[in-house]
Amino acid sequence: MHMQGGAGMLARLKSTWARARERRWVRWGVDLAVFALLFSAVAAWQARNLPGAGTPAPAFTLQTLTGDTVRLDALRGKPVVLAFWAPWCGVCGMESSNLSQLRKLAGDSAHVVSVAVAYEDEEAVRRFAQEHAVDYPVLLGDDAIQSAFRVNSFPTVFFISSEGRVERAAVGYTTLAGLFWRMVL
Repeated sequence: MHMQGGAGMLARLKSTWARARERRWVRWGVDLAVFALLFSAVAAWQARNLPGAGTPAPAFTLQTLTGDTVRLDALRGKPVVLAFWAPWCGVCGMESSNLSQLRKLAGDSAHVVSVAVAYEDEEAVRRFAQEHAVDYPVLLGDDAIQSAFRVNSFPTVFFISSEGRVERAAVGYTTLAGLFWRMVL
């Protein structure tokens, strides 16, 4: 008798769920929740090997496309958004305008800097910067900096505190809203 009660309860739940799924907002809400959960899981998996929150960002001294030298510790005092990209990366090109807009939004309150890695020659980096109207500093990285930050996918963006600690990271395309949200957290 208890088994029949359980089966009846299950049948009622299935019926209630079927009626709820007939409502568009319920279907959309469930679908969006599943998508958000999947997206978050993939993002966490992609970032699993990156330097963790609260760890000191690896120090570096790199040259810009204009020949200036930039040291990470010289950027302390303000948060740093540090974007790693490669000239052959189509997604990096799509994200480039978001970084430009973030730089404008941040103004003097944060540094928005990028590091080009995995390039054949400096000319490829210059072409990318010109084609995508890059207006933020482009540092010329190498295998050592890529390895120090454990970057193996592009784009990868680090959000570094004003004290030089990694706060969070994002792998893959990030919207302007996503960049801004992570920067101000």
